[in-house]
Amino acid sequence: MKILVQKFGGTSVKDEESREKAIAHVQKARTEGYKVVVVVSAMGRKGDPYATDSLLGLIDFPNTNSSKREQDLLTSCGEVISSVVFSNELQNAGVSSVALTGAQAGFVTSNDFTEAKIRAMNPERIMQELQYSDVAVVAGFQGQTESGDVTTIGRGGSDTSAAALGAALDAEYIDIFTDVEGIMTADPRIVETARPLKVMTYNEIVNLAYQGAKVIHPRAVEIAMQAKVPIRVRSTYSDDFGTLVTQSRHDGRGKDIPDRPVTGIAHLSGIAQIKVFAKDEPYQLQSEVFKSMAEAGISVDFINISPKGVVYTIPDMYTSKARDILEALGYEPEITHNCAKVSTVGAGITGVPGIAAKIVHTLTSAGVQILQSADSHTTIWVLVKDEDLKQAVNALHKTFQLQLDE
Repeated sequence: MKILVQKFGGTSVKDEESREKAIAHVQKARTEGYKVVVVVSAMGRKGDPYATDSLLGLIDFPNTNSSKREQDLLTSCGEVISSVVFSNELQNAGVSSVALTGAQAGFVTSNDFTEAKIRAMNPERIMQELQYSDVAVVAGFQGQTESGDVTTIGRGGSDTSAAALGAALDAEYIDIFTDVEGIMTADPRIVETARPLKVMTYNEIVNLAYQGAKVIHPRAVEIAMQAKVPIRVRSTYSDDFGTLVTQSRHDGRGKDIPDRPVTGIAHLSGIAQIKVFAKDEPYQLQSEVFKSMAEAGISVDFINISPKGVVYTIPDMYTSKARDILEALGYEPEITHNCAKVSTVGAGITGVPGIAAKIVHTLTSAGVQILQSADSHTTIWVLVKDEDLKQAVNALHKTFQLQLDE
């Protein structure tokens, strides 16, 4: 049995017209000989009646008295509604179909409500249903604990659901359908010359996703990478192939990656930079600062540690809380608001001299001040002011010639 997993996000199932486009992709897969497992998100976005944020509004979230367990009971309804509606419309189109909840589809999770982790997959029910139906439509974003409680697996969870099913069912592909043509070299809202990429490695898209590219959730890519199941990121509204995410940028084994070291430019805005300098014992500062942030539930990023102090970033919304904590410890933090992290990502960065120098030269020539930098094997990050974000991303996109076809 050849199995294809197709995931359709909220915008792809928001109305009858969009669902017709999605159903056409399911029908095409059937003509190609696949049994299809469809994963659906809740219909639409905030303001639409069955969207996750709309459901949370019913309990005045975040100022709610409902427990996280009860929140999961509520928000899981959106995907269940979507799965039944989509399955019904498939049957109207002459495609035999069955709708399943996450629990029925075999998702066993931890009991970390609203952020549950998938502990096991039991796909036997799906395999049984596919003996009699062409399509199984699974409610994404959800599962069930061993004790029977409904859970959700965090925002972006439908991508993760699709990847977990693709791995458990040994699918030929995992298709992630969105409202764009595939993974882009940069955000097309910022860079007019951004273009879709034909092929990417798992590591490249994981880094792009973690650094701000919102087309696919990085947890989903990591699951698919472990199982070696290729992902295709495609548009619901087009027949284009989209972007293939796999182990290599080439079909031929033994081939190296191309000369172009950089694949794309990603960004995250709404960041604040915090500098804390030591008065007496620097080691005590390093321990106190990061321990206090963790205890307050503030996620830190972009960490630089030196004998004189520490520099790190946090989401802008938490700066007042962080300042109060640090001042209570006797420190005088320097806080720079309205920053953005710009990430240059590419599997070809590793071992190639001069990439960092080219980034610094490009940004300096463009009049962009670099507030901080860091690097890994596949990513070089710089922190800039929000007002310089567009200039920085466009300059780097041009320098690395990402507007040109491969």
